[in-house]
Amino acid sequence: MLRLFDTATGEVAPLDLRTPGRVSLYVCGPTVYDAPHLGHGRFALVFDVLRRYLLFGGLDVTYVSNITDIDDKIIERAAEQGVGESELAARYEDAWWEAVDALEVLRPDETPHATGYVIRMVDLVADLVARGVAYETTDGVYLSVGDVPGYGLLARQPLESLRAGARVETMGEKHSPLDFVLWKKAKPGEPTWDSPWGPGRPGWHTECVVMSLDLLGEGFELHGGGLDLAFPHHENERAQAVAAGRTFATHWMHNGWVTVDGEKMSKSLGNFTSLDDLLGRSDPRAYRLLVLRSHYRSPIEVTPDTVAQAEAGLGRLDELARRFALADPLADGPVVGPVGGGDLDGPALDAFVDRMDDDLDTPGALAAVFDLARRANAAADAGDGVEAARSARSAALLAGGLGLRLRGGGGAEVDPHSADLVRRRDAARAARDWARADGLRSELESAGWLVEDGADGTRIRPR
Repeated sequence: MLRLFDTATGEVAPLDLRTPGRVSLYVCGPTVYDAPHLGHGRFALVFDVLRRYLLFGGLDVTYVSNITDIDDKIIERAAEQGVGESELAARYEDAWWEAVDALEVLRPDETPHATGYVIRMVDLVADLVARGVAYETTDGVYLSVGDVPGYGLLARQPLESLRAGARVETMGEKHSPLDFVLWKKAKPGEPTWDSPWGPGRPGWHTECVVMSLDLLGEGFELHGGGLDLAFPHHENERAQAVAAGRTFATHWMHNGWVTVDGEKMSKSLGNFTSLDDLLGRSDPRAYRLLVLRSHYRSPIEVTPDTVAQAEAGLGRLDELARRFALADPLADGPVVGPVGGGDLDGPALDAFVDRMDDDLDTPGALAAVFDLARRANAAADAGDGVEAARSARSAALLAGGLGLRLRGGGGAEVDPHSADLVRRRDAARAARDWARADGLRSELESAGWLVEDGADGTRIRPR
């Protein structure tokens, strides 16, 4: 049984299912005002691995992840660039999907956009006002968090402690510094929608509670995102559902930071690095492997060295695929279970499942994959073809269960032009014509190949 750390309780607990055999996930998606950074890539990969593992175990999964396409940051950036908010949001949403696809992250089953749910958000805010837990001011409508039982659950602090630690600020008409805006009244030049409180737009914390309940219903299994969203964003979502008398997510999951020199990677700290930068310089699979090598709740350091180490690991797995001409288990989509059978290594499969069931221990699960690769090569070297093939197939399948595609096996084809470039490059290297060899390497890389030099000559694999 899969057990995950629950942010709300601070404990690892079973992921209880509302309906046997089915699981619903809601994961907060990006605010599309800039190019996606490595932190965005990490949450996309973490929850892609979770989703794939649930499918691997034979569960029916519904996965929802939103797009915030109206927000203060979008309005500000659009004004800076002299374009409309919708144009800017569409541009950066396209960049988001391009990065997600390069990472081979499965696209969500549903991708609600904030602008498509404004009417429902107005209905929720009106209900909270009618219940007496929200109040109108001259600049908007706010939720009174003091009227919400258990506020502070995801911060793991009681309300009074949060109040004591709140920054001193000019509250204006707010009843408490922790009260948050549900509806923002219109300012000149901003996009607006009609509401009982006049023209305006919803606050950020309101969109996901409305969209998740609409698409997944009450009591859906899991709500997730980056650790920075736990408080106040996710807590404020939860507070609205509680105040409205609705049963919200039953489990909360958050992944850790991406760091550079020990500091959280973020735009505000000035250490922002776009996913496009990384994906343009390395095999996109390397970032997945780097994420898998660290527990999802731990920070990961993304540097040229850590990426190079991940690419070296990929090289070993791709070499396995080449040696045994392995079929690609992801050729027709994710690996969907239940998985088993006499042609697989049963104990290795059990070890993999045991590690993944223990709070998604991907480092332990990945160790099982690399152990199978070592055993396959050792068995082949010893002349035990049957055991070697079983171990190699098992390694490829378990890697596929993590969304890690091996390349160079039976499904990898090199077009005639690229094959000719490889032959000419090997001839240039044999003649010690290094300038010519470097030029041919550049041609291969421009054609989308990663180029490796081995004892047997030039090796290429797709990016």
